[in-house]
Amino acid sequence: MNITNRAKHTASLSGFAALAVLLGPAADMTSATPRTAATPRPAAVAAQAVEAPRAADEAPLPTLTAQTSVSSVRAAQEFRVFGASRHLPPGTPVSLQQQQGTRWVDLPASVRTTPQGTYSMRVVLGIEGRNALRVTGGGAVSPVVYVTVEAREERA
Repeated sequence: MNITNRAKHTASLSGFAALAVLLGPAADMTSATPRTAATPRPAAVAAQAVEAPRAADEAPLPTLTAQTSVSSVRAAQEFRVFGASRHLPPGTPVSLQQQQGTRWVDLPASVRTTPQGTYSMRVVLGIEGRNALRVTGGGAVSPVVYVTVEAREERA
């Protein structure tokens, strides 16, 4: 093969070399391609790609959702906070928190998630006005939900 034909042959195989790197050593079609010291072997390149850590191998972060059965209630009236968890084991305890000033305070309302990852808890609030609530558990925190507590009716 003369030098001109060899250059054309090498150029046409360079696309196959890239394909062989993607497909792995079994698809190596580059044996006719001349190698230099600077050109890595496809098997070495493929091994480097396999050894690199992948984001898909990391465990997904746990999440919680939260909803309320009502948007407003009278003081001492019962309502429900419910939602679902993702990437938490069944039976994970979840607790309700209320924002009081700048702090989140645990309320005496907690349940365990079901085998399907859902939860539902009964809640009674006494602080009048707009209440910010969230659910926590298993390292996850739900988005904030709001319930307005209206004043009790006074008897005449």
